[in-house]
Amino acid sequence: MAELTPEMFQQVLPLACVWAKDYETLILQRGQGLTPSQLNDARLAGVDSPERIRLLKVAHIPPPDDERLKYANDIVQLVTPATAGLTLNYGIFIRADCWTDRKLLVHEFVHTSQYERLGGIKEFLSNYLQECITYGYPQAPMEQEAITQSKRICSQPIAPADADKRRR
Repeated sequence: MAELTPEMFQQVLPLACVWAKDYETLILQRGQGLTPSQLNDARLAGVDSPERIRLLKVAHIPPPDDERLKYANDIVQLVTPATAGLTLNYGIFIRADCWTDRKLLVHEFVHTSQYERLGGIKEFLSNYLQECITYGYPQAPMEQEAITQSKRICSQPIAPADADKRRR
């Protein structure tokens, strides 16, 4: 089985950061802001600035096109045909067939809160990818946090005020 060595990781991390920043910029330009209930869910997920989040509906999450990033992605399996959502700081790709999946959205909001907590793209990717390499996906602690938090938040009823706003 192929392995992403520490040396290779250090080489691809700057490339991954550029890739993530470029796509975040695209999502922020073309994506849509959150609904009131989504803003509430993002706050519950720990996002400090949920108004900055934009969602972009796509047929599939675009994989990296740089050969070194492709190789690293094949090992880590971050972006696959099965990937339903991908958070790049405040920009979030959501696959079109999952657009209304609240649990997925909340999961991605938890990742945005992790970006905020860690200080941005480089810090998040460095930690997250290292965890994926060490523990495997989805056993990585940051991924487990997103899974656990989304289950917890989505098991709570939606606030009546939010339900009223949706009926209008």
